[in-house]
Amino acid sequence: MAGLELTSIRSPRVKAARRLAKRAFRSRDRRFLAEGPQAVREALELPNGLVELFTTADAEARYADLVHAAETAGVPVLRVSGEVMSELAQTVTPQGLLAVCGFVDVPLSAALETAPSLVTVLAHVRDPGNAGTVLRTADAAGSDSVIFTDASVDPYNGKCVRAAAGSTFHLPVVVGPRFDAVIHGLKTAGLTVLAADGAGKRTLDDTIDDGLLARPTAWVFGNEAWGLPEDILAQADEVVRVPIYGRAESLNLATAAAVCLYASARAQRRPAV
Repeated sequence: MAGLELTSIRSPRVKAARRLAKRAFRSRDRRFLAEGPQAVREALELPNGLVELFTTADAEARYADLVHAAETAGVPVLRVSGEVMSELAQTVTPQGLLAVCGFVDVPLSAALETAPSLVTVLAHVRDPGNAGTVLRTADAAGSDSVIFTDASVDPYNGKCVRAAAGSTFHLPVVVGPRFDAVIHGLKTAGLTVLAADGAGKRTLDDTIDDGLLARPTAWVFGNEAWGLPEDILAQADEVVRVPIYGRAESLNLATAAAVCLYASARAQRRPAV
């Protein structure tokens, strides 16, 4: 069992967890917060993925199997009051389980050394909710890795982790390389680099029809408001736009990423004729 209940936010363990809401402390400790039973379950699957678990008495009873699994794995389990959990959690209605997790990112070289067929790159993506949703979509579409360049949001941001819905723990995530290093690594690994941008001369339909998407591909997605800068567009093999058949001005980032990634996933899985 979790033992005595911590009721003060001044508890050293609670204070150490609370500061992980700030990127500087996350980077220093190489730890981040993940809330809810799904996150705990996924973190338990990775060696050293779950470092510490905070739980309320109600959640401890509701998710007894997860608490037991954490204790069996030797993870410290700390019971806290509802008030303390509200201070720790970053949601309006906490689920009562909060995991302190170890960083899961890998070097760029490690993500590309396995001959990937589909890679997702986030360049200048600043909104954590969008970034997490793209990460989740990339996972669902079978992307081999997701790369967050140095100009993008921290994937360990609480909102990003929640939006990823467990996918943070599923596939290799690369954090912080400069785009120049990314583009060099992608092309060296034999990937065709496609920049998704509304100004592209070629449409997604064109790339499907001419068989381009059947190749090993890296999709680059840019900022929610202003897309990709010219220097990144210039380094891509192709700039591709998603065609708009109706009257909508554009698609949001997460939707456009889903359309592009699933088009590649389908093309790469289509039986050879």
